[in-house]
Amino acid sequence: MVCSVGDNLDRIGTDVLHRWACVVRGSHAPGTFASPTVNRPCESDTNGWLNGPRQRIHRRPRLVPFAMTSCHQCVGLLILLLIGSGCSRAPESRSPAADTTARVLSSPGRNRDGALRILISHDMEGLSGQADWRTFLTRFPEHFKTGQRLLADDVNAVIDGLFAGGATAVDVFDQHGGGTIAGNPDIPRELLDPRAKHVFMSEAITADLAARGNYDALVGVGEHSKTGSRGFAAHSMDLGAEIVVNGMSITEVELKAYQWGEFGVPLIFVSGDDRTAQDLVNFPWIEFVVTKRAVGADSAELRPVAEVHAEMREKAQLAVQNVSKAKVARLTRPVTVTIHAVPPASLTGLRGLPGMRFGDQSVTYTEPSLQDDAFTHIDMVVARAVVEGKALILHDSLSATPQGRALLSATVDTYWRRWFDYESGRWTPPSANRH
Repeated sequence: MVCSVGDNLDRIGTDVLHRWACVVRGSHAPGTFASPTVNRPCESDTNGWLNGPRQRIHRRPRLVPFAMTSCHQCVGLLILLLIGSGCSRAPESRSPAADTTARVLSSPGRNRDGALRILISHDMEGLSGQADWRTFLTRFPEHFKTGQRLLADDVNAVIDGLFAGGATAVDVFDQHGGGTIAGNPDIPRELLDPRAKHVFMSEAITADLAARGNYDALVGVGEHSKTGSRGFAAHSMDLGAEIVVNGMSITEVELKAYQWGEFGVPLIFVSGDDRTAQDLVNFPWIEFVVTKRAVGADSAELRPVAEVHAEMREKAQLAVQNVSKAKVARLTRPVTVTIHAVPPASLTGLRGLPGMRFGDQSVTYTEPSLQDDAFTHIDMVVARAVVEGKALILHDSLSATPQGRALLSATVDTYWRRWFDYESGRWTPPSANRH
């Protein structure tokens, strides 16, 4: 059978972004989406902002990619169609004020070698001068180039302030994920302040990584708010997931702070939109620069860029000068992790999985600490929620047309035939290394 739904898959991907943005805006309540009408505007969408295919907010490799152009590539998602769907309210989390049962604060250790090493971990959604969501997505090359320049300008302003404050070394870690170790980071090398250098490492911070970096402080640039905060591009690792640790709903930059806190490294500076500032109420010692005011998930009111950069330099300098007054934030152990799926994502397929408690579209489990594999486990659960949500939208969209229903039926038949052929020795799977 010749597959002719490739174009529709892009439209289905766009529907994922549409549903997420409408939930973030409050235009739709969970579970109220009508049967698939792809590319429809939600009530507050007067500009028809979604006119292209969807790309992940973060472009780190995920468990299952969504860019599919042929029938056999649809199988991975279509297998999830046996999973039921469900939408319900988010679990109640603690008030913004963190208590001592959730985390422990301590003073940073003294620098023994006289050096002052700072790690900048940057994202790409909380930039100054940025109100177009396409500027942080590589699928829109010309817009992304603009985003790269905005990112470089923000990071360089912070670097300037860090060195003015007394930093002796500044490393830049791309945690937006557009670049690869062997490829190009989101900040082109020629645009980065030559006094700083790119570093490439795993986002799962281990004792070995922390020892090799030997950092005295962590800085976040271009950060965004958490899922449900109504911020610009608000999300937690990917669209449709909320991360709760020890009862606290947290942002990505807080997760970074708690990861590095395991090794005595304090978060001292962050830049992002106004909702991100509100999310970081539990980190009152940090210097924060508001880059813009969020209007919705896809729009923002901008501050003058020169004004923002001047404030970045000033506050980055202060952050370094006051590093001894900062706090190292560590989560109490063991760490209770809850991942809550927010529409259009779903975690129904994990119901009953050993070692996890399921309820209200959430899974809860325990980690010994945030060291080693804890980040990877969180990433895997979030990825599952997103893939399952895509599969449900794919099913809804294909079921709406005779051609789509035929494809769904053919896919099930193909799955059975392929299993028969493999068990009979008549079919060999493609290389596991093929992308």
